[in-house]
Amino acid sequence: MSAAPADEAGPEGRSLGKLFASATAEMSALVHEEIALAKAEVREDVKRAGAGSGAIAVAAVLVLFSLPVLSFAAAYGIHNLGLGLAWSFLIVGVAFLVLAALLGLLAKAKFKKIKKPERTIASAKQTAAVLQGVKPHPRPAVASVDGVKAIASGNATDVKV
Repeated sequence: MSAAPADEAGPEGRSLGKLFASATAEMSALVHEEIALAKAEVREDVKRAGAGSGAIAVAAVLVLFSLPVLSFAAAYGIHNLGLGLAWSFLIVGVAFLVLAALLGLLAKAKFKKIKKPERTIASAKQTAAVLQGVKPHPRPAVASVDGVKAIASGNATDVKV
């Protein structure tokens, strides 16, 4: 049983080596294009996640730094209008909670817009479907170190299992 030489012409007039090189180059290009597509889709989602995270950060900064100072100022301002001091503080506290809730809803809306990379997944599934029909060429089984030497020298019939 002899193998065909690498320079033997195929059905279209191209050698087997050229066909293999072409297939390898096309497979490499396909993998690089799918990686580029995945990067582009993930980049869009990272921007959306950044906007949502920014809204959460702004809400946290508002609550932590301005709440005590503005709460006292607003409560005493309302108290000066004639309302009791306890009611004044309650009104201010509820107003800040409503503001934080609105910012939280904005962040939630931004996070809901994040999508999985659908085009990349579809492309990868399509590639996998094409490659499922491709079967590798069988390779001779090597049982020992002597077998490797026999295959490398071209005397594969000398291999003992």
